[in-house]
Amino acid sequence: MKKPLIIITGPTASGKSNISVSLAKKINGEIISADSMQVYKHMDIGTAKITKEEMQGVTHHLIDVLDPRDDFNVSLFKEYANNAIEDILSRNRIPIIAGGTGFYIQSVLYDTQFTEHETDTHLRNDLFNYAEKYGNEALHDKLKALDPVYAENVHFNNVKRVVRAIEYCTLTGQSFSEHNETEHNRTSPYNYAYFVLDMDRELLYDRINIRVDRMFDDGLLDEVRELKKLGLNKDMVSMKGLGYKEVLDYLDGIYTLDEAINIIKRETRHFAKRQLTWFRRENDTIWLKKTAENDDLLLESMIQTINEKGII
Repeated sequence: MKKPLIIITGPTASGKSNISVSLAKKINGEIISADSMQVYKHMDIGTAKITKEEMQGVTHHLIDVLDPRDDFNVSLFKEYANNAIEDILSRNRIPIIAGGTGFYIQSVLYDTQFTEHETDTHLRNDLFNYAEKYGNEALHDKLKALDPVYAENVHFNNVKRVVRAIEYCTLTGQSFSEHNETEHNRTSPYNYAYFVLDMDRELLYDRINIRVDRMFDDGLLDEVRELKKLGLNKDMVSMKGLGYKEVLDYLDGIYTLDEAINIIKRETRHFAKRQLTWFRRENDTIWLKKTAENDDLLLESMIQTINEKGII
């Protein structure tokens, strides 16, 4: 029998954390965070990290497990997530992956195979530095030359994904689009339900803007100042996250505070749009229309689907 797995994803600020906690309480589940930034300690405000109170006693995995100086990537996520799934299942509980990093989710769901040659820290840093020096579009042009198909599907401002694709092409000799197509056609080892929260675009963008304002009210500037005191800088993977790199630029005098805030809001809206584009390409997703007040209805629908699929 295939192992049970539930996925709750969607764009940033769509309410994934709250509904995943509610579901976990209903079905005896534990949550595995599929977030590339919440894995880091000391980075709470800018990542909108779930608090102990918001967890409501539900066990969460892959939150606050790495130092911000450490690299984190999809192959590490898969390793940690698989370990967490086995641990959860061994206690007769249901694993729930919750988060918005589609590539991470895909790696676990389809058991993506990574080779030891697929990561190169020096190459990755060189590519990030190239983007800093010559601009994101110049880096994107490098990807176009290596893999025009994948380049069509990734925005030049999504530097992390551009770097990842160039790195993969360079180290393996295979295009990233071919790799994705192969993995996309793999059979999942799980009996799963893959829920995607969707939301009216205007409401989602309002929620993003409000969230960014709240981050600054809650002390994002002080959080980044403390990280800077610890020696963290824009060359580190953790500091390339939305909100952190822009605040570092403000502290370095590159932007005014208002400019930094507006850039974070704009780039977060663009990020949400790219997330939705990714999830639309995925197989067997179950789209749920989220409003500000319909969590109870969505929860009922999710539980019904989970029962129908025989996951619990």
